Amino acid sequence: MRINKKTWPEFFQAILDDKKTFDVRIADFDCKKDDIFVLQEWDPHKREYTGREVGKRIKYVLKTKGQKFWKEKDIKKFGFQIISFK
Repeated sequence: MRINKKTWPEFFQAILDDKKTFDVRIADFDCKKDDIFVLQEWDPHKREYTGREVGKRIKYVLKTKGQKFWKEKDIKKFGFQIISFK
């Protein structure tokens, strides 16, 4: 399946430069391993797409709803950090 999502220029460029190898999204859509995740660059100042896009094959999906890893008060206090590694 092909999934299109907008992304801001600084994140888009980091993906093109292979510095950013992950994405964080609200889980309001379905995706799975081997789907094609197409990120379309969005200019928030002009409020329009730039026309640039990049497609990446999804390798792993972690959904956090229902997970009991952390206490709600700790999530509110610290938030999440997403760590990418090779």
